[in-house]
Amino acid sequence: MKIIDAKEVASLIKDNDTVAITGCGGSCSPEILLKSVKESYDQYAKPRNLTVVAGISPGNLTEDAVGMNMLSKEGLVSKAICAHLGMGKLFGKAVGKNTFPAFGLPLGIINHLLRAIVGKEPGIISKIGLDTFADPRIEGCCINDLAKKEPPIVELLKIDNKDYLFYKSFPINVALIKATYADEEGNISFEHEAVISEQFHMAAAAHNSKGIVIVQVEEIKPAGSLKAKDVLIHNKLVDYVVVSKPDLSLGDYNLPIYRPELTGEKKIDVKIEACPLNVRKVCARRSTMEIKKGDVINLGVGMPDLVAKVVNEEDFIHDIYLSIECGPTGGIPIGGVAFGASINPDSIISTADNFDLYDGGFLDLAILGLAEVDKEGNVNVSKFGTRVTGPGGFINITQSTKKIIFMGTFTAVDLKEEVKDGKIIIDQEGNKKKFVDHVEQITFSGKNAINNNIQVLFVTERAVFELKKGGLELTEIAPGIDLKKDILDQMDFKPTISKNIKRMDERIFMPEKMNIKKDLI
Repeated sequence: MKIIDAKEVASLIKDNDTVAITGCGGSCSPEILLKSVKESYDQYAKPRNLTVVAGISPGNLTEDAVGMNMLSKEGLVSKAICAHLGMGKLFGKAVGKNTFPAFGLPLGIINHLLRAIVGKEPGIISKIGLDTFADPRIEGCCINDLAKKEPPIVELLKIDNKDYLFYKSFPINVALIKATYADEEGNISFEHEAVISEQFHMAAAAHNSKGIVIVQVEEIKPAGSLKAKDVLIHNKLVDYVVVSKPDLSLGDYNLPIYRPELTGEKKIDVKIEACPLNVRKVCARRSTMEIKKGDVINLGVGMPDLVAKVVNEEDFIHDIYLSIECGPTGGIPIGGVAFGASINPDSIISTADNFDLYDGGFLDLAILGLAEVDKEGNVNVSKFGTRVTGPGGFINITQSTKKIIFMGTFTAVDLKEEVKDGKIIIDQEGNKKKFVDHVEQITFSGKNAINNNIQVLFVTERAVFELKKGGLELTEIAPGIDLKKDILDQMDFKPTISKNIKRMDERIFMPEKMNIKKDLI
């Protein structure tokens, strides 16, 4: 192991290298290493034509010069293989504009593929991705047009007359990793990291591919001073170490101030303010009513975050387990820029290990965002025109969980609504319909869910639908809502209407606490 200055990092990366980058949105990004690459490219146009590999690629939901945004200049990257690109908006825009080919692999697949690369396996065989855009019969993980001109990275296989997908391995030339400490021998520990994402598997994949591993740490500790259980990367896997103190100017991004309540070092009292009664809370309340005592639940980013607030308000936050795909289970997930971490988690495991659990049916319920749904029950959350995010953990979660709830407002863009006197009042209808004939990209397959007996609900502020074999069935309608004007006329297709259609529970639309804890089974 050699300690080097950050300015030396870019010179170690060759043109056309495949570079794996750790991070999970606002956590674990090797910022000083990425900055070295950016500054070298700005000054010398080197290194060029990199293939970048990431899970939830780092970024702070802006166009600031952080995370993957620093790699967005034309010519620096020639290909991207990532699960999620939306945290770095400049990088996502570059993908949407076809600046370079990009593939969006499910997050669990990325992690398990890295593990296969470590073991020099040809790839992984999985059911995850069947009937979605990851399926080569549809788009083969391509999230822009240039990717469709590249050699395929996924193939369809038949085993015992059943369909599977084969995702192909590839060598990793460089791993850029953020950690907490290195000792003088190069052992790497992660005491301050809220997420154990792909760090070990990226390092091991690069090492076993005869590549190099560069680690950013806060401090060098004396040899032998690190606890063996804290050392997740042995010094034999590490080539170079860069020392860099966390950048306090970045706010919550990359968690620059150590928060022991996120690592499990200590527990704190958490005060969660109740959210005001509005249409977002209506969606969260109706979704919360599907929760059972003891459930292990994954909450998506955005509006699903509110479910945690409703559960806390209804006094059963300690009767369930909230799980994040990046690894934490238990406690209360952090939303926004610091996504991936939880306050007071019960456990934190690697993302790869967590997806072993998820793919095997560990989750009882997933509550996710509703962006675009079609008449077959397919859902798109990964691509809208030139706005590209990729699937993240969405595909793994929705193809392996017993029950799925997609929640969101019925329409979007300039929608103005209020909850008043126990009713939904639509002051101005949204300009964009969410219920369309065909989604732009299939991130969730209705057919696959039906074939695998997954229960699926679509919860909005004005109606609830259930996925049936023939498509969507309207089962509930909110008070104050007109069936034709407010629901059917705002859809591009006509759903089946249940013979037993009913009003949504009136408690959802009242300012008082719902008192649903007693209803938990």
